[in-house]
Amino acid sequence: MSEFFTALSTSSLLQNALLAGLIASVACGLVGSYVVTRRISYIAGGVAHCTLGGMGAARYLEVVHGWSWLSPLHGAIAAALIAALIIGWVSLKGRQREDTVISALWAIGMATGILFIARTPGYYEDLMSYLFGNILLVSRSNLVLIGVLDLLVVTIGLLFYNRFLAVCFDEEFARLRGVSVEFYYLLLLAMTALTVVVLTTVVGLVLVIALLTLPAAIAGHFVQRLWQMMVLATIISAVVTTAGLAISYTPELPTGATTIVLTGGLYLLTIGWTRWRRGAAAR
Repeated sequence: MSEFFTALSTSSLLQNALLAGLIASVACGLVGSYVVTRRISYIAGGVAHCTLGGMGAARYLEVVHGWSWLSPLHGAIAAALIAALIIGWVSLKGRQREDTVISALWAIGMATGILFIARTPGYYEDLMSYLFGNILLVSRSNLVLIGVLDLLVVTIGLLFYNRFLAVCFDEEFARLRGVSVEFYYLLLLAMTALTVVVLTTVVGLVLVIALLTLPAAIAGHFVQRLWQMMVLATIISAVVTTAGLAISYTPELPTGATTIVLTGGLYLLTIGWTRWRRGAAAR
């Protein structure tokens, strides 16, 4: 691990990676707390896997049609927002089973991405890094985009904190108070979609739901209020992403997978400690 801190002072790649992890942790802690509280992690999973379709389409347009201003992250943002709004609309208004629609979008998004990748000439390493995660490939331009998304998500999350709180815990009470539950539910899903895109750069699509939910789930064992959960989840996320980057550096392990193993281990330890404490209190 000492090699990591030595290299950090000179390597711009490591500096970008560390900064990306810290920026992503803020959105992870805030939105992840809403996701865990509202119990919509399955929706976040569907949104996450739809983004591959947007990434593949963006790369296809960039390479084949010369849209040089377009990047996979732009495609991911568009696909994630569209998927979130479709799922939200079905959940609120549609007559179809929500889980069936999510499964359909999940499969269609992944399949569409694979088809676009297959039709795009060239090397696909950057798209595969979004699928499995490679935080070391985060560029300065991507870092700026991540920062903008993070700022947008945090601003909306804090600005409408009380309304989101009401929607997450008691929809009927929120309606009685005149809160537009449908609007804020869709807004919450849009925030979740943007956060999924941010976290994709850190751990990849396959592991993004773990990083979105586990830090908040861990924090929920130690605090009572939602804002406290957000703060603690942000700290936990920052610690595990930094530790994952440091531990994986020397043995050249996949950073995203290392981060999730650390987060999952911490979650299991938290559950075990909580049960032990309750058992000890009962005796």
